[in-house]
Amino acid sequence: MSLKRTEKNTNGNGAAASEPAGNSPKYRDNAEINAKIDAYIQANPKEWTYIQGLPRERLERMLVLQHVNKIDRRDRIRASVLKQLEQNPELKEAYRKLVKNLPADQQEKAMTSIAARTLRTVMPRKQGTGAQV
Repeated sequence: MSLKRTEKNTNGNGAAASEPAGNSPKYRDNAEINAKIDAYIQANPKEWTYIQGLPRERLERMLVLQHVNKIDRRDRIRASVLKQLEQNPELKEAYRKLVKNLPADQQEKAMTSIAARTLRTVMPRKQGTGAQV
């Protein structure tokens, strides 16, 4: 089941507020995501049984590890893009012009994001390590 916590409180004004001790958070359901999850569970019953048997702390730690790996991957990609931009000052200046109107604290992040997308389009990674024909 795909669940996301909503940021709305129960009084209807839409602002996030601290919840009283007895109230549990509200989550949204996404039917498409739930269908994908259900299909995966049906296709992988042994894995689902294994997951259901895991203790809660282990599941929580696995989820945190996924987040840590995602952040590490993003940081490695950003460092690689910045390295490529440092090697090509003209390209770096072109991206800097694109983001010049953004607040200073957002410019580098926006510049690396645009550059990463552009570089993926211009120079896609080679897939596989097999022999090329």
